[in-house]
Amino acid sequence: MVTGQPALSRVPRANHFNILFLESSNRGRRILTVPVAKSLLSVLKGERQAVSPIWLMRQAGRYLPEYRALRETKGGFLALATDPDAAAEVTLQPIRRFGFDGAILFSDILMVPWALGQDLTFGVGEGPRLTPPLIDHALGALDRVPERLEPVYQTVTRVAGALPPETTFLGFAGSPWTVATYMVAGQGSKDQGETRSYAYQDPIAFGAIIDAIVELTIDYLARQIEAGVEAVQLFDSWAGSLSPAQFERWVIAPNAAIVAGVKERCPGAVVIGFPKGAGAKLPAYARETGVDAVGLDETVDPRWANDVLPTGMPVQGNLDPLALLAGGQALDEGIDRVLAAFVDRPHVFNLGHGIGQHTPIAHVEALIARVRG
Repeated sequence: MVTGQPALSRVPRANHFNILFLESSNRGRRILTVPVAKSLLSVLKGERQAVSPIWLMRQAGRYLPEYRALRETKGGFLALATDPDAAAEVTLQPIRRFGFDGAILFSDILMVPWALGQDLTFGVGEGPRLTPPLIDHALGALDRVPERLEPVYQTVTRVAGALPPETTFLGFAGSPWTVATYMVAGQGSKDQGETRSYAYQDPIAFGAIIDAIVELTIDYLARQIEAGVEAVQLFDSWAGSLSPAQFERWVIAPNAAIVAGVKERCPGAVVIGFPKGAGAKLPAYARETGVDAVGLDETVDPRWANDVLPTGMPVQGNLDPLALLAGGQALDEGIDRVLAAFVDRPHVFNLGHGIGQHTPIAHVEALIARVRG
């Protein structure tokens, strides 16, 4: 239990149920309560909604004062993410404040390499570090520590029991290419050059890294689903750095293997793919990976995406996070462009990437009000 933090309780919402009044000549009026549908989950399964459901990448994060206060008590990101009570509380904070249609599990894409045996640290102002980097060490030399993922599943269980019934619970993992860039280089980079070179120079060794990530990610996502999430997202933050041939090999094929593996283990599982920067390769990704919905980053013209993506496929996105930061006319116009482009398609409103830490709360409230009309 987090020190000074109250026990988790179900997040209150005004309308958990639709109330139906049934007339009967003999018994008068009877009341029947029908659970409110999960609009986000319905859209991800291919149903169009009059109003696009909303969640935002990094909706639980540093722009929220309640998040900053809780993180300060834990002393660091990893300590926060591996404390099930604290991580559950962080997951629920934006639901309490904004009433988003989806809650996204609070965790990190680098939990998988941590479980594969690399050490994970989050230095102040320098981002995550993985040691030893696999550019210098063999994958086989690592000692796997799968129990490092247990707090994630415990977090899922806690959140699932506290969410409003109309809120869809999303889990996630990093896609193999993006995770591998951190495992090989030991940290993030601007162009992933070190990992791209390694993949060209020793595709067998690099393929073994990808295969290890795929295998563990299937289990990781399946266990999230078994613990209570209702859909999962694969984040491929660095998908845009690859050539078309390498994209096919290191993005499409591994993600397709994960989707197939998760769906085999959890029939009916719903998977969102988010290949950031994929651009013209998006249609192939959507067709060939088996994902149920595709997320778009802010560089994608939503009108183009609507024209080239498979008919009826749910789309998620894709407001520029900087338009949200700016607010005002830029925000309103950006929202309207996205909504207009996807009026005839199942659509989840989201950003093209994560919400910035300096984003005003009022701008998020304005976004929600405009999307919901």
